[in-house]
Order: sequence, then structure tokens, then C-alpha cells
Amino acid sequence: MYHIGICDDGINICSSIENMLLQCGGEKNLQLDINIWYTGEGLKDYLEQGNHLDILFLDIELFRMTGIEVGDYIRNQLDDMGMQIIYISGKASYAQQLFRTQPLDFLVKPISQSRIRDVLEAAVRVLKKKNKRFEFRQGKDYYYIPMGDIVYFVSEGRKVKIVTMKETYEFYGRLKEIAKELSEDFIVIHQSYIVNEEYIFRYTYEMVELTDGTILTISPANRKQVRERILREK
Repeated sequence: MYHIGICDDGINICSSIENMLLQCGGEKNLQLDINIWYTGEGLKDYLEQGNHLDILFLDIELFRMTGIEVGDYIRNQLDDMGMQIIYISGKASYAQQLFRTQPLDFLVKPISQSRIRDVLEAAVRVLKKKNKRFEFRQGKDYYYIPMGDIVYFVSEGRKVKIVTMKETYEFYGRLKEIAKELSEDFIVIHQSYIVNEEYIFRYTYEMVELTDGTILTISPANRKQVRERILREK
């Protein structure tokens, strides 16, 4: 079951997107639970109560609390980096403002059935990938963290730290062995750092800046392959 939200102040737009999603869900045999809001405040209240959405179609030009403000609240107040946000708008000029909230896509109205199908399939692929887990041990306890929640790994002597948006974990291990267990989203940028590329906000030849403001150095030995990898993903 995928929990999907649609937030737009246009009743007809919401109804149209809902119908297209239901059609796509039927074609792909996906179970979809769809909720609709016409204001950013209503959606924010729903999320504040601890409710979760997997995918959100979010209008930018909402009446009071804008879609950009809602996206910022989801990412920076709720620390929810897993929700797949798809912004929708009647304009095509918002790219820079949206970058910090890491949307999956940006749809310009009017929205076609094929675009809804493409973005739904992309969101489902990402969600399936994020559900893969990384296992590690602390003492006698075993932990399982969704790989999509991991921002980066850092090696400090014999210990490795796992940094997520909410917590940091520490255990004994070697980055070289850990790298073999990770999904394709992770990039080795240094003998001491492995980074989840989903959290890279800015890249230069010598360093990456992550969405939480952390800056990590790319070692000279890794610069060429990191550059090729990042450019290939663009």
C-alpha cells in the first residue's frame, strides 16, 4: 500500500490527479490510499499528528502557506527525507527555490496521464530502494536502518559512524567492507567517507556539501570517479 497525498487549491486539479493515479494504480496493480487537501495548513496539521505519506503531489501556489513552505516543513521540521515530493505548478520558473527540499519531480499544469504514470513509477522505484536496510551490531544488539535514511558513513579509527538526519550510530567496522553491502546510491568519496548521493546538495571537484550543511572532502584518488558518477546521474 502506498499512501499518497494531493495538495492543491483547485478542486478540479485534485480530482483529475486522483483519477489519473487510480488509473495508473490499476494498470500496475498498485494499492493506493489517496488523501486530498486544498490548503497547506490542512496538510501540515495532518502531518503534525504523526501521519505519514509516501508520495505527495504538492502545488506551489497555495493561498497562504505555499507549497515551498510545506516542503521546507517536511524536510527541515519533520526531518522526513523519505517522502517523495512532486511539485505541481502553472509556471516553470521555480527550479532553484525547490532544490533544497529535494523534490522527486516538477510537473507543469496541465498535467498529462503519461506524466503522472512516469512520476508514479519513478516514486515507487525510489521507495522500494529506500526500504532496503543496512544491518550492524552494537555489543549484543543488532540494528536495521533503511538505507534511504543514511546520509553518510564516516570512519574514525576502528569505529564507523552512521549519520542519519535524526541520529548518529557507532559500531566497529571497516568502510571497505561496508561499501560492498550498500545500494548503488552510495559513493565512496574518501577512504574515510561514503556518502548517499540523494543527500548531496552541492558538488565541487574537491568536496561535497550535504543537505544538512555538512561539507566532506573528496580525496584526490577519488575525484575522477566521483565526478564521473555525479555527472552521469544528472
